[in-house]
Amino acid sequence: MPTDARSASAIAAANSGTGAMRTRFDTAALEQWMASHVAGFAGPLRVDQFNGGQSNPTYRLTTSSARYVLRRKPAGPVLKGAHDVLREAQVQQALAQTGVPVARILAICADETIIGSAFYVMELVEGRIFWDASLADLPRAARAPYYDEMNRVIAALHRLDPVAVGLGTFGRPGSYFARQIGRWSQQYQADTLAGRDAAMDALVAWLPGAVPADDETRIVHGDFRIDNLIFHPTEPRILAVLDWELSTLGHPLADFAYHAMLYTMPPDIVAGLGGADPVALGLPSQEAYVAAYCARTGRNGIPDWNFYLAFNYFRLAAIFHGIKGRVLRGTASNADAAERAKAFPRLARLAHALL
Repeated sequence: MPTDARSASAIAAANSGTGAMRTRFDTAALEQWMASHVAGFAGPLRVDQFNGGQSNPTYRLTTSSARYVLRRKPAGPVLKGAHDVLREAQVQQALAQTGVPVARILAICADETIIGSAFYVMELVEGRIFWDASLADLPRAARAPYYDEMNRVIAALHRLDPVAVGLGTFGRPGSYFARQIGRWSQQYQADTLAGRDAAMDALVAWLPGAVPADDETRIVHGDFRIDNLIFHPTEPRILAVLDWELSTLGHPLADFAYHAMLYTMPPDIVAGLGGADPVALGLPSQEAYVAAYCARTGRNGIPDWNFYLAFNYFRLAAIFHGIKGRVLRGTASNADAAERAKAFPRLARLAHALL
């Protein structure tokens, strides 16, 4: 179990469940819109906001006969290119016919006059979310299959041909690292309210010249973490991959290394095993986990592994820097955002240590 400042149970309590609407909108207007755009919808409608979801406010919509999930852009000004919920809906629609499990999209609204921003409505998938990467709530002998299922699903995503599933124009092919490093560097530097950090500045300077020569293009999730997965209530089977906001066409090894950061991630920041012995916990070692992914995707190892990890710690640090900015502006959508913002300098130092 994590022993850092915040335990897994505290993180779960802060992120799971619903509460009162923090980012409010006209629920009567939403109900009227859903009556015209969601098949079988019948009010009256109750709206509760999920505690989780750092970036785009997420709501549970309840009627007497059905439950739905709504994702919208946050209120107030947003950075250019951020919080594009319509892209989330697009990728989930495309993946619905593949072996990658996603929630079914029911309706999309680009009209910002309905609730104040673009949004989409999807089915509510009932299942289990793990906030503790050690899977301490499961018997030791039952844990490894859950990791194997995560490995299977991310490998399945990276084996897809973007063109074949209708996502050939979902992003620009090639030069993924250069574009991502540029994007997150610019967002970090543009958010002057959140301040600067010496380790982060060093990463902004170093990363562009350290990009490996190999280049691949696949669909990448961008935030493939154990707590962004809904598992079957009792089986090691993923029912839906959540939170596609950062998805695009990109380098699959960037996506996989981000996911594999769970082996070194301090568990009080996001779900991770940092400081723990995975084998003692009944989980595969990092080496075995990487080898399983390589076998599933036809690779012979992953050279430059440290670069991929450094890039991803930098990228996550930039995301947390953005959370810090939203906290300072008063537009953060998650009740736990202030705690996340405090982790920004630690993530920057973890990335810097891999240079």
